Amino acid sequence: MDFDQLTLSEAASGLRTGTFTSTTLTREAIARAKANPELNAFVILDEAGALKAAAVFDATGDKTKPLGGVPIVIKDNIEVAGLPCSAGTPALKGYVPKADAPVAAKLRAAGAIIIGKTSMHELAFGISGYNTAFKTGTEYGVRNAYDRTLIAGGSSSGTGAAIGARIVAGGLGTDTGGSVRVPAALNGCASLRPTVGRYPQGGIAPISHTRDTAGPMAATMTDVALLDRVIAGGDAIAPADLRQVRIGIARSMLINLDADTESAFRDAVAKVKAQGVMVVEIEMPQLAELDGQVSFPIALYEAYDDLVAYLKHTGTGLTIESVAAQIASTDVKSTYDGLVIPRKLPAPDGSLVDARPIYDAAIKTARPALQALYSKTFADNRLDAIAFPTTPRVAIASNSDSSSLENFGLFIQNTDPGSNAGIPGIQVPIALGASSRLPIGLELDGPEGSDRRLLAIGMALDAVFGRLPAPH
Repeated sequence: MDFDQLTLSEAASGLRTGTFTSTTLTREAIARAKANPELNAFVILDEAGALKAAAVFDATGDKTKPLGGVPIVIKDNIEVAGLPCSAGTPALKGYVPKADAPVAAKLRAAGAIIIGKTSMHELAFGISGYNTAFKTGTEYGVRNAYDRTLIAGGSSSGTGAAIGARIVAGGLGTDTGGSVRVPAALNGCASLRPTVGRYPQGGIAPISHTRDTAGPMAATMTDVALLDRVIAGGDAIAPADLRQVRIGIARSMLINLDADTESAFRDAVAKVKAQGVMVVEIEMPQLAELDGQVSFPIALYEAYDDLVAYLKHTGTGLTIESVAAQIASTDVKSTYDGLVIPRKLPAPDGSLVDARPIYDAAIKTARPALQALYSKTFADNRLDAIAFPTTPRVAIASNSDSSSLENFGLFIQNTDPGSNAGIPGIQVPIALGASSRLPIGLELDGPEGSDRRLLAIGMALDAVFGRLPAPH
């Protein structure tokens, strides 16, 4: 078996037909995880639990289950019964939930074997995955599947790295401003940020109830659609007819691109046009301005109340102040100490002011205006989706500087606006950069509730772009 090429869908199919056993697949996944300590992809590898579950499946498991016997991973801010759930932060290292989060429970009920919890940017507050609280390698930071000196992206860093490195073919992350799409783009895998509220949000360490959602990450869009069906229900999705697809491109989302990303995006647009996709130029002049009025005000204000409520749910007796006191990563520590805990936000002149009025304006005025801008753009241009490079650059060097505010803003430049509007987006791997040989991703954002249509388009694009070559 060439496990490098095995997708989630192929693994499920092979287990159904008896081509291989769950024990074989699970052993292989665990061996690969152990052989790649420098990735820092895992906070915990549950070897005993996973092999026991695989053995039970092989003996008495229901072979008709959609993920029966298939090994997967889950980000360490999503609760899995009996495994620690640290959210990537020291204060929660000892917290072991007694029940699965609803999204994890759905995957387990579908027959999936959870091999471990994946590392992440601390408290999900960042795009680099450079976390100084956990490591299995010699250096800190979750590392890129294609180059161990580079970032894996964040905050669902470990899930992206584990799928990109072909340890598993799928898993779960969470996304507030780009956290399932950025690591998927940088590690050459596919993902979906669903419409906010489509997936149950219980049992997940939060940032913002307005913006947070769990999201599936996998080898291909077909696999992402499989995970989505397990979590959200519904019939199997067929690939879209690309000749019936209409996509908009806004020039304002094509800024700050490196040469590899610019050329890969241009080639991708040419390829989809050749398949019959109608591509139109659109204008979204207020996008960046409205996004700025929504983004940090909502995340930083809600982070306080939402984490307080989550800590109460854990029964650990921890306060938000005691969690913040132990934050290991300097970028996250300064965010909590300077903004979240004192409930302050930067004013236009740079001074710190009371966050509540800015938050109220974001929720009552700016966010509805952002949502209206998207609705009008989709409707006026009769669009299925808006397309753009998921990240403007390929992966950068992994070190404490990779978590700078400048890099944070750069890497969520394109993913953040759709997050703040609550609309769905898919990330599709399209190429390895011509000079960097690093993964580059294409994102398609669709109207609210159009998740299944986006997945159908993504599945059709699987056939256009194929799978990226495995890392050497």
